[in-house]
Amino acid sequence: MNRILIAEDEPRLSSFLEKGLRAAGFATTVVREGGAASLMARDEDFDLLILDIGLPGKDGFTVLSEVRNASQRLPILILTARDELEDKVGGLEGGADDYLTKPFRFEELLARVRARLRDEGGEASPVIRAGSIALDPRTRRVVVGGEDLELSAREYSMLQALISHPNQVMSREQLLSAVWGYDFDPASNVIDVYIGYLRKKLGADAIETVRGAGYRLRVDAPEAED
Repeated sequence: MNRILIAEDEPRLSSFLEKGLRAAGFATTVVREGGAASLMARDEDFDLLILDIGLPGKDGFTVLSEVRNASQRLPILILTARDELEDKVGGLEGGADDYLTKPFRFEELLARVRARLRDEGGEASPVIRAGSIALDPRTRRVVVGGEDLELSAREYSMLQALISHPNQVMSREQLLSAVWGYDFDPASNVIDVYIGYLRKKLGADAIETVRGAGYRLRVDAPEAED
C-alpha cells in the first residue's frame, strides 16, 4: 500500500484529503507545520508528498527546497490556493513534480497522485476485490461476476469508496467527502440517490443501510442479476 504524507494546516481540508485518499486505498499521514513536514519527508518512507505552500513555521517552498537538497526523489504534488504564474513556475522549477490549485476536484487530485506514483514505478492502484466485484482504479473498469459493469463517474467513485472498506460502515459524510469533495452540502440527499443507482446495478442486497451510521458494502452479497 502506498504511503502519502499530507502537509496541510487547514483542518477541514486535511481531513477531506485523508478520508478521500484512504477510501482510494492509500495510507495517509497528516502534518500541519512546515518543519515537521520537512523532517518526515526526508526521514521516513513515504511514496508521495502533498504539500501546501502556506504552512506555518517553514513555508512550502522551504520544505520543497530542503527535501530536494537532501537528494530525495520523493514525488511532490503542490496543492495551494496560490495560482499566480510565478508561484507555479517557482514550485515546478524548485523540484515539485506537479502543481494543483485550490479549489479542486478530488477526482483530478486522485488522478495526479496515481500518475506520479506510476511514474516512480510504484505499485499504485492494484485491482480491488470484494466478493464478486473487482475494481481496477487504473482503467476504471468494474467487473461483477465476470461481467463488465457500466457506471457513471459518480457511481464509480462511490463504489470505489465502499469497496475499499468492505463490510465496514461508511458514514454519509465520508461518502460525500470522497465523491463530491470537501465543499459538499451535508444536508443533501444525493448519497441516497446514488446508493439506489448502485443497488440497481449490483443487486438490492449488495449495499446495506446501517441506520444512524451509514452504508456498508457486503462482500457476501448475491451477484447482480443479468
